[in-house]
Formats: sequence, structure tokens, C-alpha cells
Amino acid sequence: MATQANKGTALITGASSGIGAVYADRLARRGYDLILVARDVKRLNELAESLRAATGRHIDTIAADLTAKADQRRIEERLRSDRGITMLVNNAGVGATKPLIDSNVDSLESMIELNVTALTRLTAAAVPGFVERGSGIVINISSVVALAPEMLNGTYSGTKAYVLNLTQSLHHEVGGKGVQLQAVLPGATSTAFWDRAGLPVEHLPSQIVMSAEDMVDAALVGLDRGELVTIPSLPEAADWERFNTARQHLGPNLSRSAPAARYSAA
Repeated sequence: MATQANKGTALITGASSGIGAVYADRLARRGYDLILVARDVKRLNELAESLRAATGRHIDTIAADLTAKADQRRIEERLRSDRGITMLVNNAGVGATKPLIDSNVDSLESMIELNVTALTRLTAAAVPGFVERGSGIVINISSVVALAPEMLNGTYSGTKAYVLNLTQSLHHEVGGKGVQLQAVLPGATSTAFWDRAGLPVEHLPSQIVMSAEDMVDAALVGLDRGELVTIPSLPEAADWERFNTARQHLGPNLSRSAPAARYSAA
């Protein structure tokens, strides 16, 4: 049984299986109490019981559908009112693999509600308290498709680009106020995500699929190292640094009082 000192409470969304369940296991073993949020009550309770027995941590479960406004508000209120919460892991999300013209737009709207709206509202509920207390961690699960809009469905990659942008922006806003931000960009990960997205993971090349355990363990190493953006499968950190430096280099010329000379009439 774990004997580490209490590090506060981590609230994890999408915690009943896959990446969220691995985060729950790893954080409990690091000394965090947990609030596990997901729709599947049976799986949530089974996971909580197992982790209590293995780690001795205090673990609450909340059954919630984060595409439902009432459930969003319940989790927001918990984040605002529970001063013991020291970490938020925004893991809940769904994907899409079909092209836009072959997709059900209502399903895409629901995906935006979960991947973007719920994540934003939960983050906005947690961060002011973290700033007030001078400490706190927000981990946002994005995806490598945030950097590759040509892959999978453009609406899905757009939601994950939003998660990355929000994390970078928040770091600029509150990173100097004791709040640690991390965007995690997994590649293909062996979870039920793919079945729900309509492309079973068994149909993907095995060399591009990482286990959820390896993905989370790598992401936590990145967190410990203070990385703002963690890409678990990327061999060279310098590749991301060059990409990000090139993006920042555009900044001074993105908004000017006159069009660039290259747009002048011949």
C-alpha cells in the first residue's frame, strides 16, 4: 500500500477506462486522493474500489455526462468549492474519423460540446482557485492531430488544436502565478476511443499504437520536467522546439497596418 504524503486531490474526467483510468492509478500511487468523473457508474465504482485497496487513498466518484449542461455545472461547482483539489485532468473526449461530408453533424456538435465546451468550463472553474492559492496543475489531453489537420476528421483535429491553444494561452496568463499547465498530445493509443470513433484500433498499424500505460507514464515524466507541451512519441524534443519557434517567429508580422507587398497589384 502506498505511503506517500497527500498531495491533495486530482479530479479526472473520463476516468472509468483507458487513459483516464491509468491516470487515476498513477496519481493515486503518487499520493493524490481522487475524484473520478465518467458516465459509466459500474466501471467507476469498480476502479475506485480497486484503487482504494491498492493505495489507501480517498476516492470519490461522480457519474456525469459532460455533454449535458446540468452535469457540467455540477462538476464546475465541485471544482470551485472544493479547496482540496490541486489538479484537474481534462481527459474526457471523443473522436471522429470520417470526413466531414460523411459525418453526422449532430454527433460532431456533441463532440465539440465535450472536447471544447466542457473542458473550457471545467478549466475556468478550477483555475481561479489555483491562482488564489498559488498552486495547482491542469493537464489537458489534446492529440497529435492538433498539429496534423489532414489526419482523421477536421472537426476532431480542430477540437484538439483548441485544447493545445487554450493550454498555451493559459500558461501565458497564469503560469507565473503558481499554476502549472500541460498539454499532452498522444498519438494513436490502445483504448476504446477508436471503437467509438468508428475505426477499431486493431485496424491500425501496430507500430503506431502506444499502450495507455506507456502514454501516461511518459506524460507524467514530461509533467515532472515542467513541459508545457508533451508529445510522448516524439523522439527529439528539438523538433517541437523548432516548430514552436517558427510559429512564434510569425508573430510580429501577423497584424500590420498595410497588406504585405506581395499582395500589391502587378
